Amino acid sequence: MMTNPQLLHFINNRALLPPWPGQMQHVDLAMGCFWGAERLFWPLEGVYVTMVGYQGGETLNPSYTEICQEQTGHAESVRVVFDPNTISLEQILAIFWENHDPTQGNRQGNDIGSQYRSVIFTNNKDQIEQAKLSLAATQKLLAAKGYSAITTEIVTNAKFWLAEDDHQQYLAKNPGGYCGLKGTGISCGV
Repeated sequence: MMTNPQLLHFINNRALLPPWPGQMQHVDLAMGCFWGAERLFWPLEGVYVTMVGYQGGETLNPSYTEICQEQTGHAESVRVVFDPNTISLEQILAIFWENHDPTQGNRQGNDIGSQYRSVIFTNNKDQIEQAKLSLAATQKLLAAKGYSAITTEIVTNAKFWLAEDDHQQYLAKNPGGYCGLKGTGISCGV
């Protein structure tokens, strides 16, 4: 249950929910525990606001407890709202690929379960094409380092369920909090 009546970002005090300024776009990314994943996008110039939520499952309005018990089929995801005139989707996807292991299936390191799977949740044809191109390029980089096939899903128009308020910008509110994300050492060169 959300407790923040204004639904404001803890760091930049911007509204989490639309309407956002007209030029903004968004993409949703699942790459393991959403606490650490969200933190990756805060400092990027051109990122307007971030928030965490649940996507890709069957249950309406799932809770964190249900997600962790693998009762819903959802992944923990981060919505990145960005100004494409300042930062490109390609640059955002580079951060995504470089900061987790997209070959692990339903896990990231010690975090095990379908909620930790790797997914790019797109919301238009251009994002689908860019996601496919970036996946193919990343697969080549990973294969050259001896990694297996990427298991990342590309899903279109999946409902985003906003996570509870205490999970929003969690690592800013809890600087010593857990983050199990580790990359593979690749650089996407963007």
